[in-house]
Amino acid sequence: MTSEFSQIGLLLFISALVAILCRRLRLPYTVGLVLAGMALYLSPFRLSLQLSKDLIYSVFLPPLVFEAALYIRWAEFRRDLPVVGALATVGLVAAAAVTAVGMHYLARWAWSSAGIFGILIAATDPVSVIATFKEAEVKGRLRLLVEAESLLNDGTAAVLFAVAVGLASGVGVDAAHIGMSLVATVGGGVLCGVACSFTLLLLAGRTVDPLIEITLTTLAAYGSFYLAEHLHCSGVLAALAAGLVAGNYGLRGSHPFGGREAVQSFWDYVAFVVNSLIFLLIGTSMTQQNFNDLWLPGLLAIVLVTLGRAVAIYPVCAMFRFGALRVDLRDQHILFWGGLRGALALALALGLPPTLPLHDQIVTVSFGVVAFSIFAQGLSMSPLLRRLGRLPPTPHPADEFPP
Repeated sequence: MTSEFSQIGLLLFISALVAILCRRLRLPYTVGLVLAGMALYLSPFRLSLQLSKDLIYSVFLPPLVFEAALYIRWAEFRRDLPVVGALATVGLVAAAAVTAVGMHYLARWAWSSAGIFGILIAATDPVSVIATFKEAEVKGRLRLLVEAESLLNDGTAAVLFAVAVGLASGVGVDAAHIGMSLVATVGGGVLCGVACSFTLLLLAGRTVDPLIEITLTTLAAYGSFYLAEHLHCSGVLAALAAGLVAGNYGLRGSHPFGGREAVQSFWDYVAFVVNSLIFLLIGTSMTQQNFNDLWLPGLLAIVLVTLGRAVAIYPVCAMFRFGALRVDLRDQHILFWGGLRGALALALALGLPPTLPLHDQIVTVSFGVVAFSIFAQGLSMSPLLRRLGRLPPTPHPADEFPP
């Protein structure tokens, strides 16, 4: 235990140095962290802390989802819910189908393995998306669409993933079962989040001590997630609902927090720490993968995932082109290229049963797609946003770093 805490301290020190260096070099922080993680693995120092499904899902994901939801305004979220919901359901299914069919016919993967890979890689990752768009300082509806989609598509992905794994294990399911599972996963997750958050807000309304308020919001983030997962619902949607309630009815609503600034500063710091640890560990784990024999399936997967993302975005957005929910074509391009993959896909891949056909290939190819997402998409995101007029021009270095 002492060793692990000391390693976390070292990782945080590295994160601080990387943050300073990336700001000076105008390099995306997530990219710098992954590179630092790769360098750390190649150094004589060895980490006992390893990336795993339990670590990502049980420790890292709840606070990141909760923190992102704290800043989403309910009125704006409700207005764009039809678009976001369509992207997170119809769009995700379409993207998964394109990838699965391509991997089956072109890479000669079995339908079970191709289907599971298509589903786990189709869901955009809230960790990568939120970190990238927050760092780029994207504001307004565009950020809401991108972040909300990455948070909502977990429900669809969770149900489809469970169905695909069940089919691969020989468990039969039908359309009615899938539909009921989707409703239970989504609805149950939302109810758990709302119930936990409102209960804790009632307690928060009786104190003006910011330390107590911070404690209660932490309990809301983790408590809603664990309750939902225990009931076989979506923990991500539970944390999302809890964050929406806390941000709209706690920090700004009818039960105001006395220490609003303290609460927000605490969650900003938590997001920084968790993001730092995730991307450093992704870098160390990525270096351990052997891509030599799987470079061709990896390249094919990158092409198919990118094509699937296009199929998920442009036709779905075309459904809303004549109404008030119309999505600007430039924003569609950003939604397409901003569909980043990261910790969520790796968590699902690392949690696959070892007996699954092509288990090791799925894990390695997933790391390859995530590497492309972090480096190619992550490095080009800010230039793309600036070119499409969604970011102000780059300031002169002298303006940002005075002597």
